[in-house]
Amino acid sequence: MEKSNREKKIKKSRLMLVGARGQLGCDCQEIFSPLFEVESFSSDDLDLTRPDDVGVAVLSCRPEVIINCAAHTRVDDCETDSKKAHLINAESPACLAAAAKGCGALLVQVSTDYVFAGERELPQGYVESDTVAPVSVYGRSKLAGEEAVAASGCAYLIVRTSWLYGINGHNFLKTMLRLVLNEPEKERKVVADQFGCLTWSRSLAQQLLSLVESGKRGLYHAVAEGSANWFQVASCFLELMEVEHHLVPCTTAAYPTPARRPANSILLNQKLKNDGLLLMRPWQDDLELFVSRHRDRLLKEAAKV
Repeated sequence: MEKSNREKKIKKSRLMLVGARGQLGCDCQEIFSPLFEVESFSSDDLDLTRPDDVGVAVLSCRPEVIINCAAHTRVDDCETDSKKAHLINAESPACLAAAAKGCGALLVQVSTDYVFAGERELPQGYVESDTVAPVSVYGRSKLAGEEAVAASGCAYLIVRTSWLYGINGHNFLKTMLRLVLNEPEKERKVVADQFGCLTWSRSLAQQLLSLVESGKRGLYHAVAEGSANWFQVASCFLELMEVEHHLVPCTTAAYPTPARRPANSILLNQKLKNDGLLLMRPWQDDLELFVSRHRDRLLKEAAKV
């Protein structure tokens, strides 16, 4: 009997991790696993273009916490395939929320800075209570996902973040490193009139864990402290990597894309600060730590492509 009681005390809560192969999903797997029994779902395990499958997966898992890291994040592709964007970014979160309500689970829905128009005067940023007005299919589909979760009646955390990078998956930093290493003498233009908060996915995973453990509910922003433009981010990263580069700043107009990008994507961690839960550090500190941990791997991966 004593052994049985001890086993009950140390039994971990079940956590369903959706989007487990992405950069945030991989870090959540590592950060949450010591405290939760994590069941991971990648796109191979759960097709989010078939939202009806989502409820079935939740019923089979019977989690106490669901973290949805999955999204159709190819912003330009969303413009040409809005149906797929809506299925993954809006309908699937709605199905997750309905299933979470049914089994009494907490749903953590990761959202984006793209729910804002990005027209606020710099260097002001957006707080959780500011009016949303997405200017792209991606932003509108993610906002629809937020609204569906909030209206579902389930216990939820909606966490907006921005400009993610990590050691797993694809991101802007890895792309810049690959391009520069392949043609070190080439001059490369990088947009300098879009501002946001470069955020390490590992730090975000740690912040998500803190929020889950806190028992808090509702909408939060979770980004690295401070802001920069893409040119500043790329230059800082390559200098930390000790890689020669020839970057030059350019305007958004000089680099046209199918989807409109917010000029000001700066999010402020107001609610995390108000609730005494802020773990996010300045973006430069996180980037320096990221490079110190992963420089060799980053260089090897970039050289293989």
